[in-house]
Amino acid sequence: MTKTAETQDVEMEVDATAETLADEKKNQDLAAVQEIREQIRQIEKSVASKESRFILRVLRNLPNTRRKLNGVVFRNLAQSIYPVGSDREAALSLSPELEKDATELPDVAKKQVATKAPIAEVDAYYYLLLLVKLIDASDLKRAGTCADALMSKISIQNRRTLDLIGAKSYFYYSRVAELNNALEGIRAFLHARLRTATLRNDFEGQAVLLNCLLRNYLHYALYDQADKLVKKSVYPESASNNEWARFLYYLGRIKAAKLEYSDAHKHLVQALRKSPQHAAIGFRQTVQKLIIVVELLLGNIPERVVFRQAGLRQSLGPYFQLTQAVRLGNLKRFGDVVSQFGPKFQMDHTFTLIIRLRHNVIKTAIRSIGLSYSRISPKDIAKRLMLDSAEDAEFIVSKAIRDGVIEATLDPAQNYMRSKESTDIYSTREPQLAFHERISFCLNLHNQSVKAMRYPPKSYGKDLESAEERREREQQDLELAKEMAEDDEDGF
Repeated sequence: MTKTAETQDVEMEVDATAETLADEKKNQDLAAVQEIREQIRQIEKSVASKESRFILRVLRNLPNTRRKLNGVVFRNLAQSIYPVGSDREAALSLSPELEKDATELPDVAKKQVATKAPIAEVDAYYYLLLLVKLIDASDLKRAGTCADALMSKISIQNRRTLDLIGAKSYFYYSRVAELNNALEGIRAFLHARLRTATLRNDFEGQAVLLNCLLRNYLHYALYDQADKLVKKSVYPESASNNEWARFLYYLGRIKAAKLEYSDAHKHLVQALRKSPQHAAIGFRQTVQKLIIVVELLLGNIPERVVFRQAGLRQSLGPYFQLTQAVRLGNLKRFGDVVSQFGPKFQMDHTFTLIIRLRHNVIKTAIRSIGLSYSRISPKDIAKRLMLDSAEDAEFIVSKAIRDGVIEATLDPAQNYMRSKESTDIYSTREPQLAFHERISFCLNLHNQSVKAMRYPPKSYGKDLESAEERREREQQDLELAKEMAEDDEDGF
């Protein structure tokens, strides 16, 4: 009897725990439904008042909303958004499958059941949430169908209140195509939408579509086409910081491939500064890797602090070893690092740039030799650089002298290189150029900060008086003037 009672107690405790978990899950789903309904009311309010800031507020909360989405939430929302008919059936057919332990929410109250079709903005927002959930669930086939349905809904509309939701939709549409390896197939559609967004002055849509097209071209290593697109288009100044960060990163990659390393470094540093400082770790890692390689190509050595940043230390490990090899001018170590981490560099899209670093390694080695020896033969240089012959070393040294890497002279008759005495750098224009570069960067950062400032719409009119108040004030001033004039006359 005792064992039976204990077994029953354990079963009751397990059942109670399961019921508690089910109730918590049900309450979370109910809270998510209420939150999304409030967001829909904000969207309707934005459409009615033609104030885009309400929709912007909803879209900023999308990362938090997407964590609360599931099949139960979508089924409940579909009843309150779509009336009975084909639209509701189409929405439910794309909804994610219910989980095994999912608990259905109570049916929507009759007064909350939709009786008419939703406005275009609400319809697009529902499908946007659906698309995000399908991407998170890795249901790429249904995500592709949902993305096509969302684009067809947006393409037939010409409403300025739909621009922000449309811009966010273009990003996820491109993302689904990338996951399905079908980026090339959507390029013509993106160009058509970019043309339409430009004609309608849809600045956020322009920014997102330009970034999607640049990512499309860079995915297939079409740097010339990407460069032409940048030159032929004007990126909107009013785009959000996140879109600016993406655009500057893509621009940095294009400039680096085109051997314009100074411009590439400037754009990449701006992209890193515009990106979120406490989030988007993956983006910051990608940009920082490219910055390190471009700095090495410029002949600079990144500071050790860069490799010790929290969240970046592990991912920048191979690049730290690469930097050490370039700093020491050790060709053997450089070759070992490239062969060991070659697949990783290819995955990071930096392998092509790293191959170009071999000349920089040789230049660094020659510079260190020039500082260490006042006179040295090409044969000894070839031995130190592990080159095949003294003739190769002589050619490399002559090229380094011509490029200004070292201050030296080559004497073929006596077969040696003589280093010149080092000049005082402060007697040259280098300090002035360095200060000019820093001042230009600070001024540009100030201008970008001013442009990025946002003000509540129509707030400028709060402190201004109305026409009636102005007339009343003028009347009072007139009466006061008359009284003063009369007092002056009485005084005389």
